[in-house]
Order: sequence, then structure tokens, then C-alpha cells
Amino acid sequence: MTDTDSHVVLLATGGTISSRSSSAGGAVASDTGEQVFKALGARVSHPVRVLDVFQKGSYLLTFEDMLRVCAAIKEVLKDPKVLGVVVTHGTDTMEETAYLADLTHGDQRPVVFTGSQRAADSEAPDGPENVARAIAVAGSNDAKGKGVMVYFAGTIFPAAGVRKSQTLRLNAFANPDFGVLGEVSAQGEVAMAGCGGRLEALPLPPPGDDSPRVDLVAAYPGADSTLMHAALEAGAAGIVLQGTGSGNANASLCSAVAAAVASGVVVVTSTRVDSGPVVPIYGAGGGGEDLRAAGAIGSSHLRPSQSLILLNLLLRLNPDRERIAEIFAQRGRPPEPSP
Repeated sequence: MTDTDSHVVLLATGGTISSRSSSAGGAVASDTGEQVFKALGARVSHPVRVLDVFQKGSYLLTFEDMLRVCAAIKEVLKDPKVLGVVVTHGTDTMEETAYLADLTHGDQRPVVFTGSQRAADSEAPDGPENVARAIAVAGSNDAKGKGVMVYFAGTIFPAAGVRKSQTLRLNAFANPDFGVLGEVSAQGEVAMAGCGGRLEALPLPPPGDDSPRVDLVAAYPGADSTLMHAALEAGAAGIVLQGTGSGNANASLCSAVAAAVASGVVVVTSTRVDSGPVVPIYGAGGGGEDLRAAGAIGSSHLRPSQSLILLNLLLRLNPDRERIAEIFAQRGRPPEPSP
């Protein structure tokens, strides 16, 4: 590849795709991006330039790390010769980093997250095939304007709504509410489906030590407000409540939500249920309607993992509570199908 060639950039961040067995026990992210890329052999549809961001298992990532990945994406897209970007990433928190990237991605060129379920030194690693096909997507004209995507095991998903749905199977991801964007054949042929218009990108804040604390608190049978109070005492500026059903809790948690909102903390209600919207239906001292009356913002179709990312980003951008509620209503709604 010469300096004048159009190419795809591969940003390596670690994950299972770069992991090998360690003498200390367990698999550890150790391969560089070049090592990940060389494992593809001849299965490359576009010239590729490789850059390392870091080498970490994604279960270790912080929001600051995710901001670094997003900043790296923006930096490489300053080069007009870049067709698109592939990010190799651990599957544990791929749904969070990909969603943050999508929220802050205003470029028409594709960004594709991928990884693997099997380590690089396994007998039959799935990483090389995933990366080869992700490169095909990143370099495809048909993928332009689709935002940030997750490619895995033949399927292309929009970043919004995507989630890891299997701990070990190769087809690890699903997106029951926001759907599928396309497929990639074994020959690297990219077939994209239509999708609705994209929302304007949100600003990408720089990493900083003064970042707001955002915590996740779960509702479950017998839950009280102890963990909610602990989050508030730790200085949480935002809390995502993982409700049951359509976004419900109980009287104790509802009272704690009301007190938190009154003190200026932003509370967002999501759900542990796999698909469907958060809707305020039930009362009787802790249902979704009571949480709404207490000041909690519904996440619509966003699950706790991505609700946490959106709330963290918005608190850094410092909009008021009403604006946060508006953005959750916009971002949490699946796009209308293209006519």
C-alpha cells in the first residue's frame, strides 16, 4: 500500500481476538493489531493500515478508555483516503463502546466493530473471518451513511440496540428492537438493508478526571434502597435503574428515586427484559407510572448497558434534565424503515 492508496484502518484494542493462554492462568489480550491482521492471510478485500489503541480485555474498560477509542476513530477519519474503520474489540463491552462511537460519529464513512469468541491460539479461531468480513463492510460504498455497526458471524447490526446475547456461541450478538442492517457472505459480498435517517452526532468530550459518576442499580424481588443510597453517597450524578418488566421497581426504590431527582441527580429507568420499550403502566407504589411521577426518565428501547453510556455522555455535555429526557426519547426509539 502506498501513501496515496485508499484504505481501511484497523484500530486494535485487545479482546479475545488478541488473547492467548497465559502462564499465569487464563487467556490474556496480548497480540498487537499487526498480529491480529496477519492472521487473516490473503482474505482482505481492501488495503489496510493497522494502528494499536491499547491491548485490554473489554471487561476492564472504563468510560475514559471508550472515549479514547472514539477519539482514535475521529483522528483517522481526518484522512480523506480512509474508506472506513474496523475496530477489533472484546465482546464483553462491545455494545457500550460501539454505541458511544455511534452517538458521536458524524462522518458518512462506515465504522465497524468486530471481535471473536475464541482466542487467537484456539484450535479454530473465529477472529480472522470476522475481521476479513468487517473490512469488506468498512470499505463498502453501500455501508456509507449507516453509522457505527457491529459485524459478527455473518450479520451486520446497528450499534444502537445491539447486545451480546450468548456467552460462548459464535453468533454472539443480537438486536431485537433495532434490527439488522445486512449480511456478509463467505466470499465477502456485502448486502445492506435499508434503514431510516441518522440523528445528528453528539459532541465527543475529551477524557477527564472530573468525569461524572453514573451507576447502575437493579430492581429485583425484595430489593430495597440500600444500593441506591450507596450510589448517591458515592457522588453519583446519574443513575440507571434496571427495572423489571416494562420498567418497574417497588415503593422503597421509588421513594429513593424521588429523593435523588429532588437533589439534582438524573435517574433513567431501563429494564432487564430482552426487548420491547420501557413504558409507564403500573402504579401501586413502585410501578413504572410511579417512577415517572417521581422524576425518572424512561429509556424507551435502550437497555441498561447503552442507557448508562448515553447518560454518561449527556452529563458530560451538561444538558439539563428536560433535554436529557428529549434525547433519550429520540435515541431510544428505533428508526422508521426507509420507504
